[in-house]
Amino acid sequence: MPLRKDIWRPAIVERSLEDIVAVGGVGDAPLHWLPEQPPYAFLADPFGLWRNGLLHLFVERFDYRDRHGTIELLIYDRHFQLLDRREILTEPWHLSYPFVFEADGEAWMLPEAHRSGRLTLYRAVDFPFRWEPAAVIPLDCVAVDATPFHHQGRWWLFYTSASDRESKVADLHVAHSDSLTGGWRPHRRNPVRQDPVSARPGGTPVLMENKLLLPVQNCLTTYGASIGMLDIGTLSTEHFSARLIGPIAPPHSVMPYAEGMHTLSAAGPVTLIDVKRTRLSVRGLAIEARRELARLPARLRG
Repeated sequence: MPLRKDIWRPAIVERSLEDIVAVGGVGDAPLHWLPEQPPYAFLADPFGLWRNGLLHLFVERFDYRDRHGTIELLIYDRHFQLLDRREILTEPWHLSYPFVFEADGEAWMLPEAHRSGRLTLYRAVDFPFRWEPAAVIPLDCVAVDATPFHHQGRWWLFYTSASDRESKVADLHVAHSDSLTGGWRPHRRNPVRQDPVSARPGGTPVLMENKLLLPVQNCLTTYGASIGMLDIGTLSTEHFSARLIGPIAPPHSVMPYAEGMHTLSAAGPVTLIDVKRTRLSVRGLAIEARRELARLPARLRG
């Protein structure tokens, strides 16, 4: 039960992902911070879609009191004024990394849910508020932060393995399919990359100057220390090669959230990020102690 707690805060950056990658950082681009949360709770993993001039921003909401992530929606107008906020997806297991995207005339979400033991693709039945499971994607392991991308007529999926703590941040896996909802096959060379600095996905892939770039998290010294771009040189059903470029520098005005950045996702003309600070206090330890005590049978608590 560590005393130090990661506290994340997302922001909307008024600069496209392509521009951020081109200059190597967020710099002094205008920022619009999402609402700050109560102590020992946070929002993280922002992904977004524009519809009818409104930015629909999906995030994980997490509270250390129950350690159960849910997916929330925040709707902003074109001037980045918050219009609506509500919980739109909850399950008996922890949810995070709500990767939302459009394909085949539909809106889809592929949230991180490794504690369920499977990877479930959701489809919007009434965008943006109602989502239903559309397919379970079987893979060679339980996937963490699965990130889909359609490239050269085929669907690709980048993810790490939930098999152990090290694999979650260091073992990059790939799968491919002709269809989004079925027929997925793991890459023959999985894991295609083993490196805690450049394996765990952290945002939306982007194609720039015929280069496929995947945001990846540097987790060598701490979880989500920074974001780099994995330049994928070879991507086929038989072969994979990539090199790390970056890191992407965080905003100049990041304080006090200067201890990490682990999401870089595109939403049209803007980019969504999250940055972190840590809280160190006895209260954080007390929250963990109460949560663990509540798990004990009544006869032991008494």
